[in-house]
Parts: sequence; C-alpha cells; structure tokens
Amino acid sequence: MLSFAAISPHPPIILPSVGSSEDRRRVKSTIEALQKLNDELRKIAPDLIVISSPHPDWGFEVPLYFLAKGLFARVESFQTSMSSPKEHFDAGADYYEKELKHRDEKIALIASGDMSHRLKADGPYGLHPDGAKFDKAFIDALKNKEIDAIFDLDEKYPEAADCGLRSFCFMLGILSAAKINWEAKILSYEGPFGVGYLVARLL
Repeated sequence: MLSFAAISPHPPIILPSVGSSEDRRRVKSTIEALQKLNDELRKIAPDLIVISSPHPDWGFEVPLYFLAKGLFARVESFQTSMSSPKEHFDAGADYYEKELKHRDEKIALIASGDMSHRLKADGPYGLHPDGAKFDKAFIDALKNKEIDAIFDLDEKYPEAADCGLRSFCFMLGILSAAKINWEAKILSYEGPFGVGYLVARLL
C-alpha cells in the first residue's frame, strides 16, 4: 500500500561532498526539511521506494542520500521524458495499475525535481518573470489540488525552465489511480542560487 509521498529537490550542492559549508548554510531550510522527511520515513519503514526524476545521476542520488538514510527499502526508479505533464500523469496511473496496485508492502513515493531555474539574474539561466510566477502557481495549484492547472503550467510559463514538473505529475498520477486523498504540506521553499527548491509531503 502507498504509505508516503513527497516532492524533493535534487541540487548536488546540498551534498556534503559537493557543496561548501557556506553553500549548505544558504539552503538550510531545504536540508532541514529533507531531514524531517527522513525522520518520518524511518518511522514508516517502507519496503519499497519508487523515485522519479528527469536526471539519471544526481536526480536520484541527492534525494536518496537524505531520504533513504537508515532505511533498508528496495528502490525502483522512473526517469521522465520530454512528453507532456498530462502524459506523465497518465504514465503514473498506468504504473500504479501494473506495478504497485497488488503489492502487499509499504511503498514510499519520491518525486525528484527542481522548480524554475530562472529566479535570479546570476542563476543558471538568468532571470525571467516566468520563473517566480511558475513556482508560485505550482505551489498554489498543489495546495488546492488543481491538477488541470498543473498540466497547463508549461504552456502558461514557457520560459520558467523547471525540471521537476513531469516528475511531480508522475507521482500525482500514481496517487490519483490509487484514489488517495492526499494533502500537500509545504515544508520548505527557497531559491538562493536562482533555482527553486521545494520540499513537500503529500502523503
């Protein structure tokens, strides 16, 4: 059964082996929120972690470094593509029906992804007004469970340069297919380096 679902950012800079102590101080809220999620996950003790991400290396490594600490769960990964957010939602629903529905074990879902990369002029892709608008619109829609609005964010804010929307939609598709009455609890959101980092628990 589905026992946990969360959104995690994946900046390598939050890893002790990559970021400096000053870098990590600037993302203190993100690190503390991930540590809180790990505490909650350890109480659940899931048998399986299903993690989705747009990137094949750090996209899985960073969330698992924080969230899988102290766990003995198996891990299954799903890498997102360039297809639409709605198609990823449908893929998540299909994944639940084919891979998860009949499993008699505790399952944790992690949607790995960063928000807009255009929050600051010195950020990875420079500053664009779509960036902050995209992040606010996604968080508002998530809180209000407005799934159709989430599907439209790509077209509404085409210059936002996010990398997590499809990963988030994959997880939402799983929750929808499982008929889970989820609620989004925002644990942290910050963008000190020009990229939005969101930590949220949905289940």
